[in-house]
Amino acid sequence: MSPTVPVPHGLPMERDAGPFDPPRHITRLREARPVSPMVFPDGHEGWIVTGYDAVRQTMADTRFSSRQDIGILHVPYETPGMPAPTEPSPQIPGMFIAMDPPDHPRLRRRLTGAFTVKRMKMLEEHITDIVERQLDEMARRTPPVDLVKEFALPVPSLVICELLGVPYEDRETFQVNSAKFLVKDVSLDEKMAAYGALTTYLSELVTRKRAAPGDDILSDLARHDDLTVEELTGIAFLLLLAGHETTANMLALGTFALLEHPEQLAELRADPDLLPDAVEELMRYLSVVDVLYRYATEDIELGGETIGKGSTVVVSLLAANRDPRRFDHPGTLDIHRKARGHLSFGHGIHQCLGQQLARIEMRAGFEGLLRRFPALKLAIPAGEVKLRTDMTIYGVHELPVTWTETAR
Repeated sequence: MSPTVPVPHGLPMERDAGPFDPPRHITRLREARPVSPMVFPDGHEGWIVTGYDAVRQTMADTRFSSRQDIGILHVPYETPGMPAPTEPSPQIPGMFIAMDPPDHPRLRRRLTGAFTVKRMKMLEEHITDIVERQLDEMARRTPPVDLVKEFALPVPSLVICELLGVPYEDRETFQVNSAKFLVKDVSLDEKMAAYGALTTYLSELVTRKRAAPGDDILSDLARHDDLTVEELTGIAFLLLLAGHETTANMLALGTFALLEHPEQLAELRADPDLLPDAVEELMRYLSVVDVLYRYATEDIELGGETIGKGSTVVVSLLAANRDPRRFDHPGTLDIHRKARGHLSFGHGIHQCLGQQLARIEMRAGFEGLLRRFPALKLAIPAGEVKLRTDMTIYGVHELPVTWTETAR
């Protein structure tokens, strides 16, 4: 039997070791017992999985369900000071990341054609143009500027709006509500109000596209009569949220990490061919999506432990991506590392559908930013950067930057 390491009531995900490092407790947990029992705030006993191999196995095994309507969703850090939910969350039409077969593949298959590697490659030049236009806008500003507001958020928002056929002028509506939806420490009422505002907007949008389709992904989906408006709305919500929040946080937090590693930044600027490996390494190192939830549909052996039927299982992608059994010196950012195999895009049937799009956006974003702003630096001390410790997708709220040379 592996040694028992106590897990505090609630999931210890505060990055107390530094802005880029996992929580110390998670690291100790993985070293001692990669599959550990834990207790949720309401007293419910579940499991936390932190080892790379066990995390990968969990996500590949469809007996670990993604459905939130088959067991109580115990989110240990969502509303501190409030009781955890005591009823299963209803299944949301179209939200295929929270579905199992056969519902999951039925919906996901509708989207695979839209996100093929070939189609993403065809978009690469257009994405580069979007990046360059946004950098032109940023260069016209008088520094210091907030990199999140001026670059990291607009680039993926523009891209996903164009792909889905969402009017970019409506971005403030969905950005404000999606950010509120992702805040951990707001009441359920506030969270549902934000969700309701988003889905009302998207329902009206897909209804219009069904009546008069255009040349975009939502219009393509709306042409399928077997998809209901509710399912189209759920799919649109998922793609819009995932399509700008994760990439925006990777661009901002990745820039912060590179600025804090000036030798590697200089090397990357001098040799852009290092970018593909650097992007993979930044995703592994930063792991902005740090936890997922699964539910055991039967008794399952995992990492020498028996996960009882009905158990809630917390999966730590952050811990897995820093597992020394899989990556040498995992706490070191190394842009030369061959980090493919990291779990930042998930694994198994729920592996991120838009991962090739995200890679293209990040490569174009970092390349353009480093080329156009050779003297980019933080405008405040690193310790004053506002981290998104209050959000379910990690990153920075703001990243004030400046430069002394004329941006090219």
